[in-house]
Amino acid sequence: MKIIKCEQGSPEWYVIKCGIPSASNFDKIVTTKGTPSKQRTKYLYKLAGEKIAGVTEENYQNATMARGSEMEPEARRLYEIAKDVEVEQVGFCISGDYGASPDGLVGEHGLVEIKCPIASTHVGYLLKDVVPTDYYQQLQGQLLVTGRQWVDFVSYYPGIKPLIIRVDREDKFIDYLEAELVGFCAELNQIVKEIL
Repeated sequence: MKIIKCEQGSPEWYVIKCGIPSASNFDKIVTTKGTPSKQRTKYLYKLAGEKIAGVTEENYQNATMARGSEMEPEARRLYEIAKDVEVEQVGFCISGDYGASPDGLVGEHGLVEIKCPIASTHVGYLLKDVVPTDYYQQLQGQLLVTGRQWVDFVSYYPGIKPLIIRVDREDKFIDYLEAELVGFCAELNQIVKEIL
């Protein structure tokens, strides 16, 4: 794995990620059940366009998402205190032809992924006390890319207790995901060759 140090969301980060399948979008390649996603082809063509044009399409960010990004450093500090750890921030991690942008490396074996949703969503997460399935492929994908053993999922909203749940590697799913990514990347490279 190669670690690229840069600020997530910066122009440099977008250049580095250009045309590379990323863990936050692995749900567009494969479902939690291990079947191809209905969004696969659209995501494949998006990445092919980025590779050919050399430009990453701007990702939409609404006010709620922007607020979440602003609260992330506060959530990271709270996590470090709660778990008595230091988080090493990274920009982008690359393994083979795909990558991930975890919110931090923890020790030798762990990661942290931080979400700062609106209050009602955060309360729902607390009541269910499980990691939302929406993030399954992202979290397992980060473990695949980094080779790490676990990721702490953190949901944070100011004034409400945080949710911190450790998610371990699920090697069976990771093996399937890796095989799907290899095929996806081969197809992506073939499309780029055909168009260029």
